[in-house]
Amino acid sequence: MSKKNHSISLIEESFLSLKRYLETNIKTNEAVFTASFIKDLQKETISILEICSVLNQDSEFIQKLNEGVISTTSKGLLFKAEHFFLSDIIHLYEREAANKNEKTQFVLAYYYDALRNGHFANENSASELNQLVFTDEFKNHLIKIQKENKLQTSNQNANHYLLPQLLVEKKHNKLEGILNKYQNFIQFAFDRKFENTKDFTAFLGLDLNKSGDKKEVDNLPEEDTLEKVLEELNLLVGLAEVKKDVAELINLLEIQKKRSKQGLKNVEITLHTVFLGAPGTGKTSVARLLSRIFKHLGFLSKGQMYETDREGLVAGYVGQTATKVDTAVESSLGGVLFIDEAYALTQNFSGNDYGAEAVNTLLKRMEDHREDLAVVVAGYTEPMKMFIESNPGLRSRFNRFFHFKHFTPTELFQIFESFCAKSDFIVSEEAKEKLVDTFELLYAEKDESFGNARVVRNLFEKCVQNQANRIVKLKKISNKVLKTFTEEDIPEPKETQKSASFTATDETA
Repeated sequence: MSKKNHSISLIEESFLSLKRYLETNIKTNEAVFTASFIKDLQKETISILEICSVLNQDSEFIQKLNEGVISTTSKGLLFKAEHFFLSDIIHLYEREAANKNEKTQFVLAYYYDALRNGHFANENSASELNQLVFTDEFKNHLIKIQKENKLQTSNQNANHYLLPQLLVEKKHNKLEGILNKYQNFIQFAFDRKFENTKDFTAFLGLDLNKSGDKKEVDNLPEEDTLEKVLEELNLLVGLAEVKKDVAELINLLEIQKKRSKQGLKNVEITLHTVFLGAPGTGKTSVARLLSRIFKHLGFLSKGQMYETDREGLVAGYVGQTATKVDTAVESSLGGVLFIDEAYALTQNFSGNDYGAEAVNTLLKRMEDHREDLAVVVAGYTEPMKMFIESNPGLRSRFNRFFHFKHFTPTELFQIFESFCAKSDFIVSEEAKEKLVDTFELLYAEKDESFGNARVVRNLFEKCVQNQANRIVKLKKISNKVLKTFTEEDIPEPKETQKSASFTATDETA
């Protein structure tokens, strides 16, 4: 297939469906891959295409990518993200060519057929495909694929791997996903895995420092002090029990420091903490403040917070999960690693679930870095209790629990007023009465999944929209009109309650 632009990307017949290549004298017992392996390849390449589809929607990004290659097309059309991904894995394949075998060749062929033709070889044809990879026709066609799908950089000094390089430069949120997909290709094709992201990016010749993205490392407020942190904590609406727990923890740590200065022995105190409660109750905000508190008390060196969840820690293939956990821990050293909905790590979503690997790796890293790392795990109360009890290592390391209760109607109204103050809105007396009714209904009808501050934010944004619809046609709009919510702008209480229940169900699904 000649190198063509993305609008003419299909060939007449998919490579791996060319059964005419098969010869009857190939031994079927020489199988080098299984049906389940082919199914894993399908899952992986579909995921790659999903990422590429998102990147392709960014016309500026795609234009920049194409500026880095020499195009032979005369129509001026652009290569898509999947063209660059395929070109890059061909470079990876050729770098490791000394280790190639029939399984390796099949992996590259599968990626080609999936990315260029949208064809996913059927795992039910595993026997035939195992025969196909031994034919000369297959090997010759694979050589042709390599030649015709390898893009040539316009700058000889540029990194061969243009797609991840540009993602680094753009500080793109798909960088981690793409790097994971490149590593997965190497593992599928060559059974090789990298110990951590740093080693792999070095292998690709990428400099992550160029992105300038430190993921909240060393970004504490200027002239930050313990007093300022405590003031911010006390300004948070509600959370009386949490504030009391934080104050008692600070007292304990302060006395520990004084005892140490006097040469007295101390009991070992863990900074690792469990946050229990519904969404929207301030868990993330308190975790960020807690990291700064630990820093000012001298128990952590930096005080930053790195936030992640199951998706950020668990990969789909053996070996990749440990790499993702290592990346999260490295970004958290000196501060807090905050894991939201941590109970999902031990909920087996499929037959090949690597959540347990993530937990075990995390426990080891917590021990390795116990002097300068605090881990905060958060989520619904009952699932989190089950999560902690699921592993003896978790039970021994997490013995401090903060309980985040639902906000009361009065506190929900205070949160609404804080949104108004930040955005220059005021609430009329009639509107206040309607909001009070709304928050009382929400509180009375709440369940564990009630979103608290998130529901209030959604309501505030709905009010902003309603107000705009009401005043847009007015001939004269004063400053007061622009900033005032009237009763008409507030949705009916039952409408808000129904919307909150729907959102909670949708998020849980």
